[in-house]
Amino acid sequence: MENVDNQDLIRTIQVKFPRLSKGQKLIAEYILKHYDKAAFMTAAKLGVSVGVSESTVVRFANELGFSGYPKLQKSLQELIKNKLTTVQRIELSNDFVSQESPLKSVLKSDMENIRATLEKINHKTFDDVIANIFKAKKIYIIGLRSSTAIADFLGFYLNLILDNVKVVGYGISDIFEQMINLTGDDLVIGIGFPRYAVRTIESLTFAKSRDAKVVAITDSLLSPLAARADYTLIAQSNMASFVDSLVAPLSVINALIVAVGMQEKDKISSTFSDLEDIWKEYQVYSFREQN
Repeated sequence: MENVDNQDLIRTIQVKFPRLSKGQKLIAEYILKHYDKAAFMTAAKLGVSVGVSESTVVRFANELGFSGYPKLQKSLQELIKNKLTTVQRIELSNDFVSQESPLKSVLKSDMENIRATLEKINHKTFDDVIANIFKAKKIYIIGLRSSTAIADFLGFYLNLILDNVKVVGYGISDIFEQMINLTGDDLVIGIGFPRYAVRTIESLTFAKSRDAKVVAITDSLLSPLAARADYTLIAQSNMASFVDSLVAPLSVINALIVAVGMQEKDKISSTFSDLEDIWKEYQVYSFREQN
């Protein structure tokens, strides 16, 4: 089961239901009705909610073909993470922080996202993306909704290093009008996480129709952005709350900026030397007087 597409999970539960024990049937019924909540419950908490022991929950996961409950939980999370509404996320956030303070819960979750990203990301793909950034005639960056902040961050720093970067976003002109001159010599970097913005997906489809190279920075190879990309950089963004976790995606973007900068050291030194003079002259930053 662990090698089967997550979309088959609900069907598997339905097929196996008649052969389950009485306690396991209670778990199955709960998951079929409340899979959005079950996805973020520990085995112990799911057992309490249903009225069975934690060991019964573990045996239920084994009966479905999983090596343990965490694998079943992960499959449920993959199944529902793009389907949760904001209202459902708010309801889930109560469970998310019930045992610990919001500060500790969120920081621990973000640490796990970075750890998982380090394990999942393909280093060769990362190097290929860097190579394509330098090959591209023009680079378009698009990240909408909650991904706008990190798209702007990537665009801000790449613009200091290169001179062919354009951040595409909502404004006076439509998204496609901003990409009208896109060609096969260009590179499009699409950034998106559940819930995926439709316009970002459409933009990558448009880019492929123009034969441009496409890079996706997203949470999974099953992401609709990845389906339209030549290169996909995986950054885990799991957060059982109404707020998207963009810590791991931002770390990947930081790594991209640093990797590009390392190949343009002389240009960066010259650029920032000029900028420091400008910032001081126009008081962009607060400069403390040195004694």
